[in-house]
Formats: sequence, structure tokens, C-alpha cells
Amino acid sequence: MEWIGDARLAAGPEATWYLEAAFTPGAQLGTVYDDPTTPVVVTGIEEVTRIRIPSGRLVVDAPWHDDEVREYERGLPTSPPRELAARIPPGAYRMEIAWTAGPYEFFGEHFDGVECAATRLCISDEPVTGWEMALGVDDDVDRLQPGERVRFSSDANVGCFADAGAWTALAAPFRTYVDGTPSPRDSEKLPGWCERVSDESRQADLVTFHAESGGVVWLGRTRTGDVAAIVVTSGLPGAKA
Repeated sequence: MEWIGDARLAAGPEATWYLEAAFTPGAQLGTVYDDPTTPVVVTGIEEVTRIRIPSGRLVVDAPWHDDEVREYERGLPTSPPRELAARIPPGAYRMEIAWTAGPYEFFGEHFDGVECAATRLCISDEPVTGWEMALGVDDDVDRLQPGERVRFSSDANVGCFADAGAWTALAAPFRTYVDGTPSPRDSEKLPGWCERVSDESRQADLVTFHAESGGVVWLGRTRTGDVAAIVVTSGLPGAKA
């Protein structure tokens, strides 16, 4: 039986195009701001690592929030992480970053304009036949306004994929503050300025990635409705995805 998604969550033509083009080396995603003659091109897809999600429950959120620093310092309750309502099979999954380049000049200095176009968690190699926004466990699709996109926020432009079952231990190093200043954390540095924290007692991981102001999370569904990919794109207003 073929999957039929909820039209309120379905990616429109522009978002669908972006989600597919972002992971196609050589594709042009647009042009440099204020310079329509210089294209922004996908330069490559980088495999960052594999993430262990033994519970099959996935958090896609910022690992910390600046407005909760007081609670972190005092050990007070904080808001729950944004756990996706969709479940995935327990396992270890490949995480990839799509990189773009759009060279530009600023006050006489030249920059390569390298940016992260999207971050992807590869759940299976099955072809994606449709995209839809990923709801969190506390989201209500009936409350969505036409054209509204559900997303997570991040003041520090950092998001993460993490096993929900081990979230408290995995997020703790990012939430240790003294006098309003983050304490040094023992994390593994990965390509693309990403970090990994692991909970070996649960064989679970948290891996960070760049997320401009947060991000919109998209589920790539197969013909039968299984989740084949989870992609995070820019949370900035006006982004195609």
C-alpha cells in the first residue's frame, strides 16, 4: 500500500526542489546576496560520522538554550527537548552535511562563501518519494496555520541529533554553566565543526551541527511511508525549505 501523507505537512514544490538539490553536487541553489551573477553551488556531501540511536526515538533540537542558563546553573527543571513524533528503527545512522560555495567580496576582502546548505541523517537507502515536515511529540497538526513551518530554535546557531532515551546524560555537558559562562566540555570534535557526546552505558550519541537560528526538520518518506531520511534546513524566515 502506498503512503499518503497529510497535505498540511507536505513540502511544496520549492521546498521539495531544495531538499533534493541540496544533496546533488554541482546543483545551483541560488546566487550570492546582492550579486546575481555569482551562483551558490553545492560543492560536495561530507559524511561526518555515524550516530547511535538505540531507542529509535530521535531528538532534533538545540543542545542548550540561552534563556535557560539560570535553570542549568541551579539544577532547576527545563523545557523538554524537541523529540520527533516519528519513530525510526533502533540503529546507527550516517550523518552528512551538504556544503555550498558562493564567493564574494566584502570591503575589498575576498571570501569563499562556504556554507552548510542542509544536514541529513540517512535512515535507509530506499528512494524518497515525498517530503513532509516532522512534527514533535507535543505538536498538534490541527493548530498549524496555512504556510506555517514547525521548527526548533537556537540562539547559538547549533542543533543536534540525539537519542531521546539518553537525552539527560547526552545534553548535560552543554548545560553546565558557572556564573553564566559555559564550562569546558569533554566532547569529540568532528568534521564540519560538529561535536559528539556519547553515553556508553546506553550506547547512544548526540552529535551537533550548524543550524542558522534553528531549523525546519523534514522527513523523507518512501513509497510505503517509511522514513528514509531526516533533513534539517535553515530556520531563517524566507528560506525555501
